[in-house]
Amino acid sequence: MSEQISDRQQLSGGVLERVQAMLPARFRRGAAVVPVVRLAGVIGAVTPLRPGMTLSGVAKMLERAFGTRNAKAVALVINSPGGSPVQSRQIYLRIRQLAAEKKLPVLVFVEDVAASGGYMIACAGDEIYCDPSSILGSIGVVGGSFGFQEAIKKIGIERRLYTAGIHKATLDPFLPENPDDVARLKAIQREIHAIFIALVKQSRGGRLKGAEDELFTGEYWAGETAVGLGLADGIGDLRSTLRARYGDKVLTPVIAPASGMLSGLLGRRAPGAGSLSALDGIAALPDDLISALETRAIWAKFGF
Repeated sequence: MSEQISDRQQLSGGVLERVQAMLPARFRRGAAVVPVVRLAGVIGAVTPLRPGMTLSGVAKMLERAFGTRNAKAVALVINSPGGSPVQSRQIYLRIRQLAAEKKLPVLVFVEDVAASGGYMIACAGDEIYCDPSSILGSIGVVGGSFGFQEAIKKIGIERRLYTAGIHKATLDPFLPENPDDVARLKAIQREIHAIFIALVKQSRGGRLKGAEDELFTGEYWAGETAVGLGLADGIGDLRSTLRARYGDKVLTPVIAPASGMLSGLLGRRAPGAGSLSALDGIAALPDDLISALETRAIWAKFGF
């Protein structure tokens, strides 16, 4: 019974906080407002049944946060091991664009991990705070595949592939690995890595304290070390940091993803996509299983 009362109190408190944040300043008794957006999960569209974090999926939340009346800043809570470099950079750019338009500082709070693309998004913050046990960094690019050519031979399957364009079958997992294909892939990775490095340098500037051959190797660090290297600005949690800066009465309304009764009844939806039929869901199950394993592997890399 006491747990139910506590849950109700938390719910009513959250609703009250959101209502207070919308009131004119004269009715809020001087309380500062800092809307909070949570950005969590693997970045990029994984499968229809397991959508990852994409710009289309978070854009409305970001716009609502930066459009909050009387906001003093916007707080981002990040918990992501990375993913698509394109989606990571697009989310980063949208945050910086909105911050410039609304002239609001962005404070980032890292939970378990902000690595690879997750750290790229964290760089959208004017300041980055983390827990001593948070994982930050992994400023690099990775890609991989499997080779099945020997496996299909053993079960009597012959690969038949027809292409127009000599590189159309690059890195086909059912063909022997071609050194030229690998060289082309590595060249693309180096190009993307250079973009990532430039973004981190632009964001962190003179705060970076580590050498480039240490910071940009794809290595990652726990919170205290990350702060020492200049990848973060300090150790701190959202509540304590915002209270210290804006006072004990600071309002922190959480900007949640838009949801409705119909979307709940129809099931999960991919960002920017229509509802899934039952047959679509069944057909997507193998891909969904593979994506679940891949997602688990990405998190496991950082010990989670």
